[in-house]
Amino acid sequence: MPSDTPPRLFDRALLRRRRDRAAASLPDCGFLVERAAEDLLDRLLPVVRDFPLALALGGGGSIGRALAYQTDAAAKIGTLIETDLSPRHAAGGGMTLAMDEEAFAVADESLDLVVSPLALHWTNDLPGTLIQINRALKPDGFFAAALIGGASLTELRQSLMAAEAELFDGVNARVSPFADAQDLSALLQRAGFALPVADVDRMTVRYDTMFDLMRDLRGMGETSALVSRPRKPATKALFLRAAEIYAERFSDADGRIRATFEIIHAAGWAPHPGQPKPKRPGSATVRLADALGVREQSAGEKAGG
Repeated sequence: MPSDTPPRLFDRALLRRRRDRAAASLPDCGFLVERAAEDLLDRLLPVVRDFPLALALGGGGSIGRALAYQTDAAAKIGTLIETDLSPRHAAGGGMTLAMDEEAFAVADESLDLVVSPLALHWTNDLPGTLIQINRALKPDGFFAAALIGGASLTELRQSLMAAEAELFDGVNARVSPFADAQDLSALLQRAGFALPVADVDRMTVRYDTMFDLMRDLRGMGETSALVSRPRKPATKALFLRAAEIYAERFSDADGRIRATFEIIHAAGWAPHPGQPKPKRPGSATVRLADALGVREQSAGEKAGG
């Protein structure tokens, strides 16, 4: 009999321990979450309303730090509560809580805004978490999140797999799977959000070696926490060969390697009767050809004929 329980992809206890350890290094290695937080706040600026009570879900205090100099966004937010899975990450100068994103313990219709910088890609039940967030928002409340996307670390993934296939019998998953923008738009809609949108921010970061990249990932608390990860520690030979393959396939002329990071931004509104509604199919009153200023052409007519 099929189970309604979502598969357990990530070891959340391990993730919490790793984020605890990374709390001290986040100021030096957290460029990715800082960028995500800045971009999330930029997306509030066109919104013609204020948010008396806002909650930041994850991010290690990055939203509060960004608000310190993004004064236009700060003017829109009244009280900000920052949370994180790790109690050490959650510790900060403002109002902070240690909170598990998978157990969103917030009263229904209590928040005006929820933002989540780089936390939700570690949830085992993302649809369930999105539903909980939607319930916690007041009608016409706003949700915006940034998640690590599917194209991230493709170079590292390929190099590790190639090295393992060369040295051993078979390969193991050593880099976490991530969602894409199309997935997130659909999930927001399924969770009941109105006017869902998603877009992608891609960036390339260069390092001297693969080991410098891995050091940054540990410092961010973003190393793999897959339940299905190999329990036997990887050998030094594996990483040395992977680093060689990485340098051979993904380096620039100066010898430095490239690392792709993809941040997916997704946003939606808690439903409200006053929100605009999409038009019914077939209700358009202007032909597309007229709007574009071109002659309409039937399917059987050849162009230029």
